Amino acid sequence: MKRILGIAMVLGLVAFIASCSKEKAPQIKAESASEKFEKDVTGEPTKEKAPQIKAESVSEKFETASNDRGITKEPTKKESSGKEEVIELGKDVKLEMVLIPAGKFKMGSPESEKGHSKAETQHEVTLTKPFYIGKYEVTQEQWESVMGKNPSASKGAKLPVTQVSWEDCQEFIKKLNAKTKGGYRLPTEAEWEYSCRAGTTTAYSFGDNLTKSDANINGESTKAVGSYKPNAFGLYDLHGNVWEWCEDWYGDYPEGAVTDSKGPGTGEYRVLRGVSFGSYYSARSSFRINFFAPTLRFNGTGFRLARTS
Repeated sequence: MKRILGIAMVLGLVAFIASCSKEKAPQIKAESASEKFEKDVTGEPTKEKAPQIKAESVSEKFETASNDRGITKEPTKKESSGKEEVIELGKDVKLEMVLIPAGKFKMGSPESEKGHSKAETQHEVTLTKPFYIGKYEVTQEQWESVMGKNPSASKGAKLPVTQVSWEDCQEFIKKLNAKTKGGYRLPTEAEWEYSCRAGTTTAYSFGDNLTKSDANINGESTKAVGSYKPNAFGLYDLHGNVWEWCEDWYGDYPEGAVTDSKGPGTGEYRVLRGVSFGSYYSARSSFRINFFAPTLRFNGTGFRLARTS
């Protein structure tokens, strides 16, 4: 009897399993990474695709964030000094001037600055009007286009003109003003230093140190204007290359604040700034020298122009 009952239970269990097998479990096809990639690139639809996430570059991310905040795409760079003026002096010869804003600054150097002298007594100067100043030192091609000859010892169209005296510069300016809409002149000493500093208070417009990679100093010859990086006003070669004549007579600085300083009314020497390529003098923004007569010419003297706006 027990044998018969055991057979019956086995037959019942087989029947139950057979009935369950009619409902099949879902079939999952194993898909290799290569098969999935092939479907994606060939356009064959997949049953269920994962959401696509676009990789975003740093610049794209910044642009998105900026636009969300209503600001510009890129961070603004330091504001330039203003507009530029370009004058045609002849075929392929241009005179480029940069507008310098009015402002206030400390002229001269503090006693703590290395190389400081009593001739650089620090004082406050206010320039009440914007003015133009040459983006570059006056070149030989510019000089020749106005004067018809080139006095420089080492010739080169883009090299700064040299061997010009303060009086030679005045003659050039007189002819240039007759040839153009006029108003050109040499910069005052205050305008020159203000332009050189471009908002800095350090020894040089590039910081407290200046190397031969920053300017043409302690070298053997002049170099084409614009061969080195500009200062924050977009002006080139204010340190080195050639000494630059200023309008002023040389004199002691005032002890108090000055507005639109123009130096003394008379004197023996005219101011030169910036030092030359071969000079071992300091090329600091405040450095000035006091023994250049207005008739003096030598291979290291040149100039840049200014014009009241």
